[in-house]
Amino acid sequence: MTMYYGWVNLAIAALAMVATLPGRTQGLGLVTEPLITELQISRLDFAAINLWATLAGALFTFPFGHWVDRVGPRLVTAALLALLGGTVVWMSDSRGFWPLAIAVTLTRGFGQSALSAASLALAGKWFARRLNLAMGIFALLVAIGFIAAFPAVGSAVTSQGWRSAWRGIGLALLAIAPIAGLFIRNQPPASEREDVEGIAKSPEDLTLGEALRTPAFWVFGLSSAIFGLVYSGIALFNESILAQRGFDAAVYHRTLVISTMLGLVANFAGGWAAQRWDIRKLTGIGMAVLSASLLLLPRVNALPQVDVYAALMGIAGGIVTVVFFSVWGQAFGRSHLGRIQGFAQMLTVLASAIGPLLLARTLDATGSYDSIFHLLAAIVFLLAVAATFAPMPARPARVPAGTGFGASPARS
Repeated sequence: MTMYYGWVNLAIAALAMVATLPGRTQGLGLVTEPLITELQISRLDFAAINLWATLAGALFTFPFGHWVDRVGPRLVTAALLALLGGTVVWMSDSRGFWPLAIAVTLTRGFGQSALSAASLALAGKWFARRLNLAMGIFALLVAIGFIAAFPAVGSAVTSQGWRSAWRGIGLALLAIAPIAGLFIRNQPPASEREDVEGIAKSPEDLTLGEALRTPAFWVFGLSSAIFGLVYSGIALFNESILAQRGFDAAVYHRTLVISTMLGLVANFAGGWAAQRWDIRKLTGIGMAVLSASLLLLPRVNALPQVDVYAALMGIAGGIVTVVFFSVWGQAFGRSHLGRIQGFAQMLTVLASAIGPLLLARTLDATGSYDSIFHLLAAIVFLLAVAATFAPMPARPARVPAGTGFGASPARS
């Protein structure tokens, strides 16, 4: 039996998601300290750059999400890899406030926003009946990629400096771009589209406007967005947060490894659970674990407590990631998946922009990060309850033009 080519696309999609690292807060966090020291930028100014760059970068999801639906993910993914790679190379040579601000904006736009959305659509458009399993595997591959990338980039920054490390990442992305363009396929052949994965577009699929009118979109969208806010704020200033609790940079790197490894386990377990459990309950569990980690963080004063906090954060992230990767096609169909995932990605990006500035302003006003963690823990817990009981959207059959009959149910 010939292997379903969707699995090849899934692997490339995971590689593309890992390639967004320099446009993500986690990646930028690896160079934050040497960067602000060299360029003599205050922490609050850098948080402001990050905010406006991320807000502007979020707008990239609209045109690129539209192009994914219109011309397919192959060309869009390859182009974004090349654009991101070129931007990262340019950023490695940038000096001064405004060149840095422009470079960070473009890495956010091409990477965190557009390439993330294209990667998700590339995977989501090829799977239906095995969507949860496929996205669980996708999340697992992404986690493995980040586990390898974090220490590699961190080591390069320490040994070679942030500019040399950033230039190397950019050149690697430029090399990957034509490979992705060569191997990606936009959609299954007609003979496989129905029988193998049930991928055919359905008249019952919701448009972006219809999806935005459902409570489910906002519950799932806001849940992933608030996780992005929490994780981006902590990721950018994690070294500073832990230093306030009496821990050095080595403990910060330790938390990255622990949270990513536990996230990997949660990706696998979440993908398995998503096939058997109501995805609303799975989301509620993930958000409840995130709330617990936020309550614990201001209280850690020993290394085992830091490890527990990092483990809880990783587990929550693993679950929320699987939900974010799989829920949109499952709930709203695949005809407009690029636009719907793009809008959801925009919400996450916007929240990710606010997170670091929120933490920086809290520190500036109170001398500590603790109060914001307590507030966020309460908000996250409320979303956990809302997600558990949110109504899933109805997908009414539409009447095809020229007929008097509703469309048949979508195969999934």
